[in-house]
Amino acid sequence: MLLLMVFGIIEFGRAYFVQATISQAAREGVRTLAVGGTVTETRTAVRSAATGTVLTDAQITVAPSSCATAAAGTSAAVTITYPISYLTGFFGNGTVLTGRGVMRCEP
Repeated sequence: MLLLMVFGIIEFGRAYFVQATISQAAREGVRTLAVGGTVTETRTAVRSAATGTVLTDAQITVAPSSCATAAAGTSAAVTITYPISYLTGFFGNGTVLTGRGVMRCEP
């Protein structure tokens, strides 16, 4: 029973760390997009902020594609979907974590 609790703490701590990392990466990416960055620059900012994770373009959703052409008051959003597998396998195979950042586009 003690080992099960220890493994649960380890799994929860790791998942919490990854969740915090991808949430921070989404905020960094949306900040880049909101001040006039392109989709490529936004994804680069997300990847550099998400240390310890390997993110593909399919896992990073950027909307709108450019704040420079968006209407005034439009919100930019970056969403990261990251599957995490559990280390021990006692609690299933894994889960999908989501980090999201939203910010108003700057004129």
